[in-house]
Amino acid sequence: MAGKKIFNTQDLVLKVNDKNFDPIKYPLDEWERFLDVLCQNREYQKEAIKTAIHYLISTKYNTIEDLVKENYKTNDQLQLRYKTDKEYLSKIQLPNKLSACVDLATGTGKSFVMYGIAQIALGLGIVDKVLVLGPPSLTIERELTKKFEELSTNPSLKNSIPSSAKVGNPTIINADQTIKDSCIAIENINAVYSKTGSSIFDSLAFGKGERCLVLNDEVHHAYNRVEGTSNESKSIKKWKEFLLDTTYQFKYILGFTGTSYIDNDYFNDVIFRYSLRSAIENRFVKSVNYVVENEDSNENEKFQKILQNHKLNKAKYSTLKPLTILITKDIKIAKQLKTRLVEFLHEKGEGSEEFLSNEKVLLVTSDKDHKANVLKLPYVDGQEEPVEWIISVAMLTEGWDVKNVFQIVPMEEKAFNSKLLIAQVLGRGLRIPNGYPNAEVTVFNHDKWSERIKDLVEEILEMETKIKNSPILEGDRADFHFTLHNLDYTKEKKEVEIEKETEVFNYKDYITFVAETFEHKTDTKFVKIGEKEYKMTYEIEKEKFSVSEIVNKIYDEFQIRKLEGIILKLNETEYTSENLPSKDVIEQVIKNSMEKVGMTGDFLGKKNRQAVFSAFNTLLRKKPKSIILTRIPNSITEIKTQNREHESVSVLGLRSDSTVFYSDDYENEIVIADTLIAFNEIKEDMSLPRSAFQDSINKFLFKTPIDLVFTSREPERKFVSELIKKENAQKLTSWLKSNNQSFYSLEYSFTKGSHTSSHWFNPDFFILIEKDEFQYISVVEIKSDNDNSDENKAKNKYAIEHFNELNKQLEEKGIKQKYIFNFLSPTNYSDYFTYLRDERLLDGKYKSELDIQLTE
Repeated sequence: MAGKKIFNTQDLVLKVNDKNFDPIKYPLDEWERFLDVLCQNREYQKEAIKTAIHYLISTKYNTIEDLVKENYKTNDQLQLRYKTDKEYLSKIQLPNKLSACVDLATGTGKSFVMYGIAQIALGLGIVDKVLVLGPPSLTIERELTKKFEELSTNPSLKNSIPSSAKVGNPTIINADQTIKDSCIAIENINAVYSKTGSSIFDSLAFGKGERCLVLNDEVHHAYNRVEGTSNESKSIKKWKEFLLDTTYQFKYILGFTGTSYIDNDYFNDVIFRYSLRSAIENRFVKSVNYVVENEDSNENEKFQKILQNHKLNKAKYSTLKPLTILITKDIKIAKQLKTRLVEFLHEKGEGSEEFLSNEKVLLVTSDKDHKANVLKLPYVDGQEEPVEWIISVAMLTEGWDVKNVFQIVPMEEKAFNSKLLIAQVLGRGLRIPNGYPNAEVTVFNHDKWSERIKDLVEEILEMETKIKNSPILEGDRADFHFTLHNLDYTKEKKEVEIEKETEVFNYKDYITFVAETFEHKTDTKFVKIGEKEYKMTYEIEKEKFSVSEIVNKIYDEFQIRKLEGIILKLNETEYTSENLPSKDVIEQVIKNSMEKVGMTGDFLGKKNRQAVFSAFNTLLRKKPKSIILTRIPNSITEIKTQNREHESVSVLGLRSDSTVFYSDDYENEIVIADTLIAFNEIKEDMSLPRSAFQDSINKFLFKTPIDLVFTSREPERKFVSELIKKENAQKLTSWLKSNNQSFYSLEYSFTKGSHTSSHWFNPDFFILIEKDEFQYISVVEIKSDNDNSDENKAKNKYAIEHFNELNKQLEEKGIKQKYIFNFLSPTNYSDYFTYLRDERLLDGKYKSELDIQLTE
């Protein structure tokens, strides 16, 4: 009814009973000193180890099913997630085993917990041997082996093992040796299926696995569906099959990960959780900052900001060598990105292209060509290593414990669009370097990515209490629902010749340039976890091109035409291979053009460079053709306000410029129970600004079918305030504030620079006015005063075309509904509502100042 339930992740963790075990058979209390030495002040590690051991030795649990049934009876959140315990049990990943997962945020010492569990399980005699499995990564295997060997030979740790231990000093091996009792064997999943060099089958098959504890590092790989046909993908697909294989009869299986998600769903077999938010608050990992508002005109500008962040990190963490990681969705894109990044860094004086490509920029993927790069990862923190930039693929980034990552850049939405991927990406930069306990990592994400991704980030980081709105389906205000109509379009691409008069260009004169500068300042807003937004100002240098480079390009093009023997005609003058403009003439034209707009120097920007090419190309140009996108309207579609998806607002948003509007009957109207609880709590927060909440509204004047209305800035807030005034409310039938996405979407094309692309926007408000059994829908897009940008002009153009066509089809089909579209800003609110009250709005002739500006 209200969309997918959002759970508090901690409520989904299964509680393990720590009382039901034999303390004589399993004297766990004797291992306290061992845990103190191993974990030191990291109490969460001790708790994780003891929880896992209690689970393994409890007389209450023979399999995971016993634990699930026990928790399901008393946990109402689990009952909401699964209708019955049978449904829950049917979705267990490793059924009929004493299996479970431990969720520890990346950077919080997962390997210490794994070692502690392995040592105590052997020492108490729960099992005879331990197999530690990891994903198909030599890096992970190598680092785990190194860590386990360090711990097993640590004198203080060895001395803390109680004398009662059945195994006091386990042997650390890899699976190329026979796995004997008292051994901890560490391998990646590839070894399970290796025909040569692995002893796993001989050591554990035919029931010998029953007394072996299997610890699975980065277990999310085994739980998630893996695409691809590589050997690594095939091994991961078989990982879970191996654990369930009756040939081995494994009983004790634990998984470990900092990304306990199947896409966006939290694992259902977690027995201990130490969240990323807790780790940040307790200063065990870096704090996280991420972008909430930013605008880059092109990739070059984005690279400049990333480089400036990188340089700031080098100054801030001066005794270290800070690293920046760029994340892509696949290997092909990673390779292309490296080429562009190397070119950019070279242009900015960061080194020769050869040095940058071979030494300073490291490409890390599963491609066989990058194997040598993977081997460099453990050493990139070192000052002697030149690597400062790492390009990686989202799913291939675990297993290297570098601490000097201070900037993470997800380059595409697909590398950052699920809880699993976000948690993985964030995890790359969380470890704190020595000497910098308050270190921070900046995630330079794209602010235009969907609100859904913002929600995912905030849920993973448990940033803020959030409230969500929903359509009301029962009660008085449910009567305010209405039906909208949209059009379905088919898109066709056509190649057309551009019919226009040939521009006359006298190359001895000048070209019309735009005045341009090459530096400007731009602001980006960030959020630091648990704090307010903050702003960073960047000095951006626009792309520029030397006049000599431009002259040479034009001249070279002329020489090609010479070889082709082409005779060209312009201004009644024939130009043959003998009298085409020389380099000096071309340069003089450019200098004349610069002088006309007061420009000096030896460089042009992109627009003026293109103007030069276009002008001189009139000597070379064939009749141009262009690809145009044609939208062909098809059938009318219905959109019901009952199906509007929920929106959310956080406490952080309310501290900024968001406002909640609610009725005087909100306690009976709010649909989501969790939201009602949170809403009542937030309303009592005296630290919030007065703008966070509008005073409760008489529900008969609050003529919208949504339980709570959220506005994100002052123009929207003022408009809603007008809608609920008595004199306006009595003249309208109903209204709806649309979602930012995926409710009533209109496509438009917009050209930025030389690139034209398609985008979508959702008009802000739909206002229903009924008169004489006819429905008028006033569609309003809210903007600030004088916001007549080219993008808004494009939105306006396509919206007007759309609603004109829609009105035409509605009339033809006899549907009594008409749409009136306006751009509106606060300066014209008074005029708009006057027209609404006296019904002049209904004739479609009302035009705001912004409407006029956008059609000029």
